Parts: sequence; C-alpha cells; structure tokens
Amino acid sequence: MGRRYDLVAFDMDGVLLNHISSWTWVHDVFGVNNDESLVEFLNSKIDEKEFMRRDIALWKNIDPEVNIRTIAGYLKDVPLIEGIQETVAALRWNDIRSVIISGGIDIATEMLFSEFGFDDYAANGLETDGDGRLTGEGVINVDLTDKGKKLREFMKQIGTVPERTVSIGNSSTDIKMFENSGLSIAFNPIDDITKNSADHVIYGNNISEVLSIILEVKDGE
Repeated sequence: MGRRYDLVAFDMDGVLLNHISSWTWVHDVFGVNNDESLVEFLNSKIDEKEFMRRDIALWKNIDPEVNIRTIAGYLKDVPLIEGIQETVAALRWNDIRSVIISGGIDIATEMLFSEFGFDDYAANGLETDGDGRLTGEGVINVDLTDKGKKLREFMKQIGTVPERTVSIGNSSTDIKMFENSGLSIAFNPIDDITKNSADHVIYGNNISEVLSIILEVKDGE
C-alpha cells in the first residue's frame, strides 16, 4: 500500500491564514481599502504589477517612510487557520511534500514555512531600499493569472507529475493549480466558479480536514 500523492500545494490567503488576504490585513491596519483596484485587476484593466503598486501606495500615503520591519510586525498578528501543524506533520509522515503557492506577501509565507515545516514556498514580495523602506514596487514571484506555472516548477523540482499532485485553494486564482493537479480541494471557496472547479469542497475551520481526502485508501489497496 503506497502513497497516492507526492506533493500538496496550499494557497495561503483564506486557506492557511484565517483572513481573506495578507494584503488586506495590512490595509486594515492602515485603515485603507483597495476595492477599486481589485475590481480593475479582476476585470483585467490593470496587471498584477500595477495592482501591487497601488496597494503599496495606499500604505505610503499614510506613512511615507513605511519599512519592511513595520509590515512584518503587522503580519505577525494575522490569524491562522487551525490544524496547520497537524496537517504538515501528517503529510511528512506519509512522505508527501507540502508547499505554499500564494499571491500574498512573502513575509507571511516565510513565517508559516519556518513555524510549521513546509518544504518550500513561493509568494510575492515588497521591494525595499538599502534602509528597508518600501520603494513602492512589488516583486512578482507568483503569477496570479497562472499559479499552475509555479506548481509545475515545484513538481519538476521533486520529480513528480500532475496525477500525483494535490492543490488546495479558495479563489479563482487557484483554478490553474486545480487544472494541474490530480486532486483539487476548494477549502472555504469564496465563489461558485472555484467551488465548481474543484474535485472536493470543504467548509470548515481546520485545514486538517483535507487529510481524510488526501490520505484516503481505496478498498483493496
């Protein structure tokens, strides 16, 4: 009886973080919102680079000298979904790699990576000057229009294939991961298109609920 999957890829915002977005968390701290830019991005009127630029500009309008340490301090307080440690440990016990692929802020992803023992991660960053101040530009490491590309890179790194890969997400930007996976799970999906694009749908407060699907053993195996 062998394991069925080699790799599980998690979205971060709304899946591992018990908040819709690491970006939105920082917006809330500053008392700003990016609703207008979000609509324009979703309607393809601006690209991801401009979307990030506008988000950072909202912060710099409040604090022109805002630095990366300040943002890191804010992100330490973002609430996490329950069951992360249990989930990563169970996957590791079954010799399954776990990675995070997110359009969120890489500071938060690094915190999760370090605390819970994920095998790797990819997320977007904030450009800084030599003193750590935000320049106003973002660093794109994950293409939100095709997160499947980064997933394929991780597959190649560990030597596996889509059929032996699981993806877990909650929004339409995760659908390209679903399409590149043998098993897809929508965890607390925020829209019907994401829900209908996944093999399984879970609504809950504990990410470990995915384990019963990933580690399921068929009769006779």
